[in-house]
Amino acid sequence: MTRYAMITGASSGLGLALAEALARRGRNLILVARQRDPLESIAIELTQRFGVEVLFRACDLGEPLRLSGFLLELEESERYIDLLVNCAGIRTYGPFLAQEWGDEQDLIEVNILALTRLCHALGNAMAVQGGGQILNVASLAAFAPGPWMSSYAASKAYVLHFSEGLREELRRTGIKVSVLCPGPVRSPLRRVPRLEKGHRALSPEEVALHTVRALDKNRALIIPGRRNRWLAFAPRLLSRWITRKLTGAINQAYSPR
Repeated sequence: MTRYAMITGASSGLGLALAEALARRGRNLILVARQRDPLESIAIELTQRFGVEVLFRACDLGEPLRLSGFLLELEESERYIDLLVNCAGIRTYGPFLAQEWGDEQDLIEVNILALTRLCHALGNAMAVQGGGQILNVASLAAFAPGPWMSSYAASKAYVLHFSEGLREELRRTGIKVSVLCPGPVRSPLRRVPRLEKGHRALSPEEVALHTVRALDKNRALIIPGRRNRWLAFAPRLLSRWITRKLTGAINQAYSPR
């Protein structure tokens, strides 16, 4: 039976880099993102470069009915997905009350609800198949409250805690669960120049290479970069009010204008 790794948010940035890193290792892929055209181009390129089978599906994970239809298609296709990479995500900046509610709802739908639903649906399929692996992408922001990015930081904290809990629940089923918490990642679509200047952002390719190696070792928590690992640990040493003040000041200083 042909095995596939399914990656959401695969049309750019870290999702694309993870797709390429896995294809380089000979993995067949199912790529998921909102727009069909970039997915089709990526699928053709990866197939030609690495000789793997690359399927793709345009699906807005923020629309529950479209996600339901996609999950039904996967169930009926009987394709064996043994690696799920939940990389799709939305980020908002600035004061919470100044945001459009539709943008905040989209963030919750994609970062939390869609990720959880995919883990439930494909996790059950993996359990029937006898095992598999799930990688959920959180963020360094998951380790502390994030004023001026409050919804985003909270959504990534959910992903971190959910993934660690799920790992413990599923450890006897043959399903391995890991969570990736990268720091700033350079991306042409989501650049924060002042943040990249003050904190050396890793490239998507660097993060992807570190991640696939960590998956081979079944790491529970994956934090690429020594400095990022220190930053993830730092909130444990500080009072929470200090952490809130510091992260709020940083987010205000570096948020796009």
